[in-house]
Amino acid sequence: MEIRVLRYFLTVVQEESITKASEVLHITQPTLSRQLSQMEEEIGVKLFKRGSRKITLTNEGILLRRRAEEILQLVDKTEKELVEQDEQVEGKISIGCGEIASVQLLAELFRTFREKYPRVSFDIFTATADLVKEQMDKGLLDIGLLLEPIDMEKYDFIRLNVKEKWVVMMRPDDALARKEYITAEELSALPLILPRRMGVRSELASWFGDYYDRLNVVFTSNLSTNGAVMVSNGLAYSLAIEGAAFWDQSKITYRPLYPELTATSVLAWKRGQPFSLGATKFINHIKCFLGMS
Repeated sequence: MEIRVLRYFLTVVQEESITKASEVLHITQPTLSRQLSQMEEEIGVKLFKRGSRKITLTNEGILLRRRAEEILQLVDKTEKELVEQDEQVEGKISIGCGEIASVQLLAELFRTFREKYPRVSFDIFTATADLVKEQMDKGLLDIGLLLEPIDMEKYDFIRLNVKEKWVVMMRPDDALARKEYITAEELSALPLILPRRMGVRSELASWFGDYYDRLNVVFTSNLSTNGAVMVSNGLAYSLAIEGAAFWDQSKITYRPLYPELTATSVLAWKRGQPFSLGATKFINHIKCFLGMS
Protein backbone atom coordinates (compact mmCIF):
# COMPACT_ATOMS: atom_id res chain seq x y z
CA MET A 1 0.00 0.00 0.00
CA GLU A 2 1.26 3.45 -0.90
CA ILE A 3 0.94 6.37 1.50
CA ARG A 4 -0.61 8.42 -1.29
CA VAL A 5 -3.37 5.85 -1.83
CA LEU A 6 -4.08 5.68 1.90
CA ARG A 7 -4.67 9.44 1.81
CA TYR A 8 -7.02 8.93 -1.14
CA PHE A 9 -8.87 6.26 0.84
CA LEU A 10 -9.34 8.46 3.91
CA THR A 11 -10.55 11.37 1.77
CA VAL A 12 -13.23 9.15 0.22
CA VAL A 13 -14.24 7.99 3.71
CA GLN A 14 -14.53 11.59 4.89
CA GLU A 15 -16.48 12.81 1.85
CA GLU A 16 -18.55 9.59 1.52
CA SER A 17 -18.36 10.08 -2.24
CA ILE A 18 -15.76 9.39 -4.91
CA THR A 19 -16.95 12.39 -6.89
CA LYS A 20 -16.53 14.80 -3.96
CA ALA A 21 -13.24 13.20 -2.94
CA SER A 22 -11.82 13.57 -6.45
CA GLU A 23 -12.63 17.28 -6.34
CA VAL A 24 -10.90 17.68 -2.95
CA LEU A 25 -7.86 15.73 -4.19
CA HIS A 26 -7.80 17.48 -7.59
CA ILE A 27 -7.69 14.25 -9.54
CA THR A 28 -10.20 12.77 -11.96
CA GLN A 29 -12.95 10.49 -10.71
CA PRO A 30 -11.88 7.55 -12.97
CA THR A 31 -8.31 7.84 -11.67
CA LEU A 32 -9.47 7.78 -8.05
CA SER A 33 -11.84 4.85 -8.65
CA ARG A 34 -9.05 2.91 -10.33
CA GLN A 35 -6.64 3.55 -7.45
CA LEU A 36 -9.19 2.34 -4.90
CA SER A 37 -10.07 -0.76 -6.92
CA GLN A 38 -6.37 -1.62 -7.24
CA MET A 39 -5.98 -1.24 -3.47
CA GLU A 40 -8.92 -3.58 -2.82
CA GLU A 41 -7.44 -6.07 -5.28
CA GLU A 42 -4.00 -5.82 -3.68
CA ILE A 43 -5.35 -6.37 -0.18
CA GLY A 44 -7.82 -9.01 -1.26
CA VAL A 45 -10.85 -7.63 0.58
CA LYS A 46 -13.79 -5.37 -0.22
CA LEU A 47 -13.48 -2.02 1.56
CA PHE A 48 -16.56 -0.12 0.40
CA LYS A 49 -20.31 -0.57 0.15
CA ARG A 50 -21.22 1.58 -2.84
CA GLY A 51 -24.75 2.92 -2.36
CA SER A 52 -26.80 5.13 -4.65
CA ARG A 53 -26.22 8.24 -2.54
CA LYS A 54 -23.08 7.67 -0.51
CA ILE A 55 -20.26 5.24 0.10
CA THR A 56 -19.99 3.39 3.42
CA LEU A 57 -17.32 1.04 4.77
CA THR A 58 -17.31 -2.71 5.21
CA ASN A 59 -15.93 -4.13 8.46
CA GLU A 60 -12.57 -4.51 6.72
CA GLY A 61 -12.81 -0.91 5.54
CA ILE A 62 -13.45 0.29 9.10
CA LEU A 63 -10.32 -1.54 10.29
CA LEU A 64 -8.24 -0.06 7.45
CA ARG A 65 -9.52 3.43 8.25
CA ARG A 66 -8.34 3.10 11.84
CA ARG A 67 -4.93 1.79 10.82
CA ALA A 68 -4.56 4.30 7.97
CA GLU A 69 -5.16 7.19 10.38
CA GLU A 70 -2.47 5.84 12.71
CA ILE A 71 -0.02 5.24 9.83
CA LEU A 72 -0.49 8.71 8.33
CA GLN A 73 -0.23 10.35 11.74
CA LEU A 74 3.10 8.59 12.24
CA VAL A 75 4.27 9.52 8.71
CA ASP A 76 3.40 13.18 9.25
CA LYS A 77 5.14 13.16 12.64
CA THR A 78 8.27 11.57 11.12
CA GLU A 79 8.39 14.09 8.27
CA LYS A 80 8.21 16.95 10.76
CA GLU A 81 10.97 15.43 12.88
CA LEU A 82 13.26 15.08 9.85
CA VAL A 83 12.79 18.74 9.02
CA GLU A 84 13.61 19.66 12.63
CA GLN A 85 17.03 17.94 12.59
CA ASP A 86 19.17 21.07 12.48
CA GLU A 87 20.94 23.38 14.88
CA GLN A 88 17.82 25.47 15.51
CA VAL A 89 15.76 23.52 18.02
CA GLU A 90 12.10 23.87 17.13
CA GLY A 91 9.07 21.77 16.35
CA LYS A 92 6.58 19.89 18.47
CA ILE A 93 7.14 17.36 21.28
CA SER A 94 4.25 15.01 22.01
CA ILE A 95 3.56 14.17 25.66
CA GLY A 96 0.97 11.77 27.07
CA CYS A 97 -0.27 12.07 30.64
CA GLY A 98 -3.15 11.30 32.94
CA GLU A 99 -5.06 13.50 35.37
CA ILE A 100 -2.62 13.25 38.28
CA ALA A 101 -0.72 15.52 40.68
CA SER A 102 2.57 15.06 38.81
CA VAL A 103 1.23 17.17 35.93
CA GLN A 104 2.26 20.16 38.08
CA LEU A 105 5.89 19.02 37.70
CA LEU A 106 5.34 18.60 33.97
CA ALA A 107 4.25 22.24 33.75
CA GLU A 108 7.49 23.34 35.41
CA LEU A 109 9.50 21.21 32.98
CA PHE A 110 7.71 22.85 30.04
CA ARG A 111 8.33 26.34 31.40
CA THR A 112 12.05 25.88 32.06
CA PHE A 113 12.63 24.11 28.73
CA ARG A 114 10.90 26.83 26.71
CA GLU A 115 13.07 29.45 28.38
CA LYS A 116 15.97 27.81 26.51
CA TYR A 117 14.07 26.76 23.37
CA PRO A 118 11.12 29.13 22.81
CA ARG A 119 10.41 27.77 19.32
CA VAL A 120 9.48 24.34 20.68
CA SER A 121 5.80 23.61 21.35
CA PHE A 122 4.12 20.69 23.10
CA ASP A 123 1.21 18.48 22.11
CA ILE A 124 -0.45 17.13 25.27
CA PHE A 125 -2.46 13.91 24.97
CA THR A 126 -4.56 13.17 28.06
CA ALA A 127 -5.50 9.54 28.71
CA THR A 128 -4.92 6.64 31.08
CA ALA A 129 -1.41 5.22 31.44
CA ASP A 130 -2.35 2.12 29.42
CA LEU A 131 -3.52 4.18 26.43
CA VAL A 132 -0.58 6.59 26.66
CA LYS A 133 1.80 3.60 26.69
CA GLU A 134 0.02 2.13 23.66
CA GLN A 135 0.52 5.39 21.74
CA MET A 136 4.18 5.44 22.79
CA ASP A 137 4.60 1.88 21.51
CA LYS A 138 3.28 3.01 18.12
CA GLY A 139 5.70 5.94 18.04
CA LEU A 140 2.89 8.50 18.18
CA LEU A 141 3.99 9.95 21.53
CA ASP A 142 7.53 10.86 22.55
CA ILE A 143 7.19 10.83 26.34
CA GLY A 144 4.62 9.64 28.83
CA LEU A 145 3.77 10.64 32.38
CA LEU A 146 2.36 7.36 33.68
CA LEU A 147 0.57 6.41 36.88
CA GLU A 148 1.86 3.10 38.24
CA PRO A 149 1.47 0.14 38.31
CA ILE A 150 2.52 -0.35 34.69
CA ASP A 151 5.00 -2.60 32.85
CA MET A 152 8.15 -0.57 32.12
CA GLU A 153 10.26 -3.35 30.57
CA LYS A 154 10.72 -1.57 27.21
CA TYR A 155 11.19 1.93 28.63
CA ASP A 156 13.72 4.20 30.21
CA PHE A 157 12.04 6.10 33.02
CA ILE A 158 12.41 8.28 36.10
CA ARG A 159 10.17 7.60 39.07
CA LEU A 160 8.89 10.89 40.45
CA ASN A 161 8.99 11.91 44.08
CA VAL A 162 5.32 12.90 44.09
CA LYS A 163 2.73 11.11 46.22
CA GLU A 164 -0.43 10.43 44.19
CA LYS A 165 -3.16 10.13 46.82
CA TRP A 166 -6.46 8.28 46.28
CA VAL A 167 -9.63 10.09 47.38
CA VAL A 168 -13.42 9.71 47.18
CA MET A 169 -15.35 12.34 45.21
CA MET A 170 -18.80 13.36 46.50
CA ARG A 171 -21.25 16.25 46.54
CA PRO A 172 -20.56 18.94 49.19
CA ASP A 173 -24.00 18.39 50.73
CA ASP A 174 -23.41 14.65 51.17
CA ALA A 175 -23.25 13.27 54.72
CA LEU A 176 -19.79 11.80 54.01
CA ALA A 177 -18.46 15.30 53.30
CA ARG A 178 -18.63 15.95 57.05
CA LYS A 179 -16.09 13.18 57.69
CA GLU A 180 -12.31 13.62 57.82
CA TYR A 181 -11.67 10.43 55.82
CA ILE A 182 -13.59 7.49 54.30
CA THR A 183 -13.11 3.78 55.05
CA ALA A 184 -13.59 0.68 52.93
CA GLU A 185 -16.54 -0.40 55.06
CA GLU A 186 -18.35 2.89 54.44
CA LEU A 187 -17.76 2.67 50.68
CA SER A 188 -18.94 -0.94 50.48
CA ALA A 189 -22.55 0.20 51.00
CA LEU A 190 -22.47 2.96 48.35
CA PRO A 191 -22.83 3.14 44.54
CA LEU A 192 -19.32 3.60 43.18
CA ILE A 193 -17.36 4.68 40.12
CA LEU A 194 -14.08 2.77 39.74
CA PRO A 195 -11.22 3.27 37.26
CA ARG A 196 -11.22 1.10 34.12
CA ARG A 197 -7.52 0.21 34.35
CA MET A 198 -7.24 -3.37 35.61
CA GLY A 199 -3.83 -2.78 37.22
CA VAL A 200 -5.25 0.10 39.24
CA ARG A 201 -8.35 -1.93 40.10
CA SER A 202 -6.05 -4.60 41.55
CA GLU A 203 -4.46 -1.98 43.82
CA LEU A 204 -7.90 -0.86 44.97
CA ALA A 205 -8.99 -4.48 45.49
CA SER A 206 -6.08 -4.98 47.88
CA TRP A 207 -7.07 -1.84 49.77
CA PHE A 208 -10.74 -2.89 50.05
CA GLY A 209 -9.79 -6.40 51.17
CA ASP A 210 -12.84 -8.55 51.97
CA TYR A 211 -15.17 -5.66 51.15
CA TYR A 212 -14.19 -5.69 47.46
CA ASP A 213 -16.58 -8.50 46.47
CA ARG A 214 -19.49 -6.60 48.06
CA LEU A 215 -18.97 -3.36 46.13
CA ASN A 216 -21.83 -1.83 44.14
CA VAL A 217 -19.93 -0.65 41.05
CA VAL A 218 -22.37 1.41 38.99
CA PHE A 219 -19.83 2.91 36.56
CA THR A 220 -16.26 2.45 35.42
CA SER A 221 -14.46 5.42 33.90
CA ASN A 222 -11.06 5.92 32.28
CA LEU A 223 -10.69 9.55 33.44
CA SER A 224 -12.10 11.24 36.51
CA THR A 225 -13.58 14.21 34.64
CA ASN A 226 -16.58 12.30 33.32
CA GLY A 227 -16.90 10.53 36.65
CA ALA A 228 -17.18 13.96 38.28
CA VAL A 229 -20.26 14.70 36.16
CA MET A 230 -21.92 11.53 37.46
CA VAL A 231 -20.99 12.48 41.03
CA SER A 232 -22.39 16.02 40.67
CA ASN A 233 -25.69 14.49 39.53
CA GLY A 234 -25.84 12.33 42.65
CA LEU A 235 -25.46 9.02 40.79
CA ALA A 236 -22.42 7.60 42.59
CA TYR A 237 -19.20 8.22 44.51
CA SER A 238 -15.98 8.17 42.49
CA LEU A 239 -12.54 6.93 43.50
CA ALA A 240 -9.92 9.13 41.89
CA ILE A 241 -6.45 10.59 42.25
CA GLU A 242 -6.41 13.83 44.26
CA GLY A 243 -4.34 15.53 41.56
CA ALA A 244 -7.30 15.31 39.19
CA ALA A 245 -9.37 17.63 41.41
CA PHE A 246 -9.90 20.40 38.86
CA TRP A 247 -13.70 20.31 39.07
CA ASP A 248 -15.98 22.99 40.52
CA GLN A 249 -15.51 22.76 44.30
CA SER A 250 -19.00 24.18 44.86
CA LYS A 251 -20.43 21.09 43.18
CA ILE A 252 -17.96 18.36 44.14
CA THR A 253 -15.63 17.83 47.07
CA TYR A 254 -13.49 14.89 48.14
CA ARG A 255 -12.12 13.09 51.18
CA PRO A 256 -9.04 10.84 51.51
CA LEU A 257 -9.21 7.11 52.03
CA TYR A 258 -8.28 5.56 55.37
CA PRO A 259 -5.94 3.83 55.66
CA GLU A 260 -4.19 6.08 53.15
CA LEU A 261 -3.73 4.68 49.64
CA THR A 262 -1.08 6.25 47.42
CA ALA A 263 0.58 5.58 44.08
CA THR A 264 3.70 6.73 42.24
CA SER A 265 4.17 8.04 38.72
CA VAL A 266 7.00 7.90 36.17
CA LEU A 267 8.23 9.96 33.25
CA ALA A 268 9.09 7.45 30.53
CA TRP A 269 10.26 7.17 26.93
CA LYS A 270 10.73 4.11 24.75
CA ARG A 271 14.18 2.58 24.89
CA GLY A 272 16.06 2.63 21.57
CA GLN A 273 13.54 4.83 19.77
CA PRO A 274 14.95 7.59 17.52
CA PHE A 275 13.71 11.01 18.66
CA SER A 276 13.66 14.43 17.07
CA LEU A 277 16.30 16.91 18.18
CA GLY A 278 13.75 18.73 20.31
CA ALA A 279 12.53 15.55 22.04
CA THR A 280 16.10 14.41 22.67
CA LYS A 281 16.97 17.73 24.30
CA PHE A 282 13.78 17.63 26.37
CA ILE A 283 14.62 14.15 27.69
CA ASN A 284 18.06 15.45 28.66
CA HIS A 285 16.37 18.45 30.28
CA ILE A 286 14.17 16.11 32.34
CA LYS A 287 17.24 14.20 33.56
CA CYS A 288 19.09 17.39 34.51
CA PHE A 289 16.04 18.99 36.14
CA LEU A 290 15.44 15.91 38.27
CA GLY A 291 19.13 15.50 39.07
CA MET A 292 19.58 12.26 37.11
CA SER A 293 22.60 13.34 35.05
